[in-house]
Amino acid sequence: MVESLRAYGLLVRMWCRAAWQYPGSLILMTVSQALITLMDLAMVAVLFSQIDELASFGLREVLFLYGTSYLAFGLADLALGNVDLLGYRIRKGTFDAMLVRPAGTLVQVAAEDFSPRRLAVVLQGAVVLGVALPLVDVDWSPARVAMVVTMVISGAVIFGALRVLCAAVLFVVTDAAEVISAFTYGGNVLTQYPLAIYGREALRILTWVVPLAFVNWYPALYVLGRPDPLGLPDALRFASPLAALALALLAGAGWRAGVRRYRSTGN
Repeated sequence: MVESLRAYGLLVRMWCRAAWQYPGSLILMTVSQALITLMDLAMVAVLFSQIDELASFGLREVLFLYGTSYLAFGLADLALGNVDLLGYRIRKGTFDAMLVRPAGTLVQVAAEDFSPRRLAVVLQGAVVLGVALPLVDVDWSPARVAMVVTMVISGAVIFGALRVLCAAVLFVVTDAAEVISAFTYGGNVLTQYPLAIYGREALRILTWVVPLAFVNWYPALYVLGRPDPLGLPDALRFASPLAALALALLAGAGWRAGVRRYRSTGN
């Protein structure tokens, strides 16, 4: 693990130095990335210009959900966003070269073409969360502050693990990149709003099948002091780290299975 993190850090540093050779281009790309992501926030503003509450959540509470979701997603996207390109690398045959390098394949795929412009998503999530925290009607305590930190970290692990798990499918079906987008970008959009609006059946699926509810929904119920619409045990509000760990282990196993199944495309 230590060697993998060290290799990842070296590769990221190399790509950052390469990107900074063209600072004007990097700055413009970062600004454009920030403007694109602001569209999601604009949708929230438009929505609440027409209504006062969404599933009993007001604008302040939704901004809290938005900020935690976007910050967690941004951290996962920054670290593992490039695994989306695995199918392209397999088709081009460039994944073969990664198999003979002295570094893990997941480390290389994640760090390949790393771009600091992805920091724009992290920054936006952090700013929105920073604005929402003093606005929500919460009696802040050390436990609630710790929960906010835990939910962001656990959410980032969940988003990252889903990304890796979906990418492992590309070893079998190389043209299924949309699958990753459905669970990652789609999951980010889902968790920006109260999950109660999607109905009880959808909430069950997002709890027990695709555990996106543990990104910020269940921890937010604890922080905001809200009841669970499914009436599930309160212990689930503290289960995000366990869900993140289980999904990370599953993603690691899925990635290793995909690498074992891989057959070179030739050159």
